[in-house]
Amino acid sequence: KVLIVDDSAVLRQVLTAKLSEDPAIDVIATAADPIYAMEKMLNQWPDVIVLDVEMPRMDGISFLRKIMDERPTPVVICSTLTTKGAETSLQALSAGAISIVAKPTMGLKKFLEDSFCDINASVKVAAQSRVAKLRPLEGSGGAALRPVQPVSSDALARTTETIVALGTSTGGTQALEQVLKALPRVCPGIVIVQHMPAKFTKAFAQRLDSLCEIEVVEAEPSMRVLPGRAIVAPGGRHMQLQRSGAQYQVDVFEGPLVNRHMPSVDVLFRSVAKTAGRNALGIIMTGMGDDGAAGLLDMRNSGARTIAQDEASCVVFGMPKEAIKRKAAEQILPLAALPEAILRAGGVITSS
Repeated sequence: KVLIVDDSAVLRQVLTAKLSEDPAIDVIATAADPIYAMEKMLNQWPDVIVLDVEMPRMDGISFLRKIMDERPTPVVICSTLTTKGAETSLQALSAGAISIVAKPTMGLKKFLEDSFCDINASVKVAAQSRVAKLRPLEGSGGAALRPVQPVSSDALARTTETIVALGTSTGGTQALEQVLKALPRVCPGIVIVQHMPAKFTKAFAQRLDSLCEIEVVEAEPSMRVLPGRAIVAPGGRHMQLQRSGAQYQVDVFEGPLVNRHMPSVDVLFRSVAKTAGRNALGIIMTGMGDDGAAGLLDMRNSGARTIAQDEASCVVFGMPKEAIKRKAAEQILPLAALPEAILRAGGVITSS
């Protein structure tokens, strides 16, 4: 059961018609703003809300926070492809939204018709997600991971050859925030693929950088992978790990979709397997689908350590489940254990 909340009559009309073609989806109501939406939700509560963030009378973020406080419900954010839209959408993800559908400022009807498969998939993923897993990031942060402290002052020198590769999708923005915030500056270099639309990853990296002790940046061509730095693949481009002499760096490029994604976790993981081998740690985290499972198996076969996030701490146990099924993960760990695993891989923590 889906509720569409957007001040665009075109979006409400076209999206209702397209979603209604799927027998698994029932659009129970539409609303031009959150005030109307709340009135309609008194009669029937939806399983999924498709929500615009910029609307009259009440903005989408305020409405989202109200929903998450009163009755946590999966929300798919429908946001414009602008810098302001990206920043607002990240606030929504932090407040508990499941995913983002990026819409253009012009040509909306054609976009909705052309991108229907992705929108339909986003709604179905949201319906299967465990939205309560997203709530600790707002408010007191009682469930936030505690920072992990390094055990020695010379740990930085020991981490320079270790590469940590993280791959995630639905629920990953919140999970990554919790993991990276728990890491000290003295940690291995990290490369990340988070499935996210183009133009949103830069704002995402900037937000993480403002919250974390480590440096978090969006990838640029030939950017060095350094201890204390996490590099996020840009939306709309793949990212690979390369070696230049004794140094690791990343390459970013456009190419065909891999597992329906660009950036793809498999593209990153396979390059890490080839380039870093046993000097790497691969972690596959919450997300729908199977992107990254084959690449994580390549990493394990190359001698790298590999981890899958456990089902209990995942918002969507799709990608880790597939990796476990293929025997790509040598360990299955909860979200709370991942920061320590990263530091152990880099030699920052050596005690038993």
